[in-house]
Amino acid sequence: MLQLDGIDLGAFQSSTLWALIVGIILAFVLGFGMGANDVSNAFGTSVGSKAVTIVQAYILASIFETLGAVLVGYSVTDTMRKSVVDVSIYNDTPKELLYGQVATLGGCACWLIIATVFSLPVSTTHALVGATLGFTLVCKGFEGVIWSKIIQIVISWFVSPLLSGSISSVLYLITDHLVLRRKNPLEMGLLLLPAFYFVCLALNCFMILYDGSPLLHFNDLSWWVCILISLAIGIVGALIVQFIVKPRMRIRLCPAPTADSVPEIKKSAWDDAEGGGAKAPRPTVIPEDDADKTNGCSRIIWRILPDRSRVEDENTLKLFITLQLFTACYAGFAHGANDVSNAIAPLTALVALYSGDFQQEGGTPIYVLLFGVFAICVGLWVLGHKVIKTVGTHMSAVTPASGFCIEFGAAMTGLIASKVGLPISTTHCLVGSVVAVGSIKSGVNGVKWSIFRNVALSWVVTLPGAGLISAGFMAILKLFL
Repeated sequence: MLQLDGIDLGAFQSSTLWALIVGIILAFVLGFGMGANDVSNAFGTSVGSKAVTIVQAYILASIFETLGAVLVGYSVTDTMRKSVVDVSIYNDTPKELLYGQVATLGGCACWLIIATVFSLPVSTTHALVGATLGFTLVCKGFEGVIWSKIIQIVISWFVSPLLSGSISSVLYLITDHLVLRRKNPLEMGLLLLPAFYFVCLALNCFMILYDGSPLLHFNDLSWWVCILISLAIGIVGALIVQFIVKPRMRIRLCPAPTADSVPEIKKSAWDDAEGGGAKAPRPTVIPEDDADKTNGCSRIIWRILPDRSRVEDENTLKLFITLQLFTACYAGFAHGANDVSNAIAPLTALVALYSGDFQQEGGTPIYVLLFGVFAICVGLWVLGHKVIKTVGTHMSAVTPASGFCIEFGAAMTGLIASKVGLPISTTHCLVGSVVAVGSIKSGVNGVKWSIFRNVALSWVVTLPGAGLISAGFMAILKLFL
């Protein structure tokens, strides 16, 4: 018989086979719940702005979730699997650690299903951290808990919506100043369209290549090679948009006027201004609630913010549909990179322990990643429409222009986090961007704060809720030790 650390591996495997099977089932349920609850982050705003249909969102999400998990998702998997609890304290009791992974999967899966039934958009990352703490507190008390990592993760829950909201807000203000508030926004949008694609493609490619997938040897590329490749891809994409995409869009969106027909143009207060120049002046009348703010600083701030009375030009917004679709795919990729680890990290530990790798020194098997993606896609196709509608339409009105900024900020935050191995919540990123852009675009009344209140409450109760369920599972499983 093969002996590992004084343990008969054959006897160990035969006595824990049932736990492995139960763990695989619970991992599928966890992935199913994540697909139904969490994947709406990537494509919810695209469906809300009518850039894609819900079926198209399902197809694109399935493709790019898979690519993100396989190409980038390794580092976060390792963080969730090894950094929350010091697994070396279980060296003498590997069966206890194996049962702990089953309890973790059970706690996460049950909490996600409960949250989905009550239409609560919760964080799978929070649930996993809480469930991991729950089982280890039952087994070892506070021994082995890496509190510095827990604190780091907790801080990220607040940093992620702020960072994501800031990126999305700045991008929306830039888009507003360069395109949306111009006297001829459609022409300015067409002029700047290649630049938008260049920035998006170059940044996305760099985030994918730099310290990227070991499977494709991207991690062997030096930073300057990643920059050169990213710039080259961005330039090629911009040239394609300039010489192929833009002429077609101009023909479709800018029909030649005839003598007997003048296109009806919806105007805002800015567009009524006389005079030359490409940019329409801000209205001189300040809204009543800001009438008392006559100092120079307040006026500057008011000029920076968008005109809330403006009616957006429909043809200009159509320019951003393809760009929003691109950022939605990028967001799906980022979600796969960061969040698929939540579904498969405990299963990866289960497989390693059952195979005799008690130190969990091996990498994440590709088939485990694909299993997690498959479970997520099934949940998305079966129940994903519920949360997609909540995120995409109920929290704030979304246009293709604002949706592009929201998704890009959330996705960029998610990929930055995955690079440093920090398992942040993409739910927090997207909600932070929706609230920030909605407030800037339409004011305080542009966000349904009751929905945001429910989301924020779910952030607080998820960790202890999943932890309590996991602790209950572990208390029962200890009877079999």
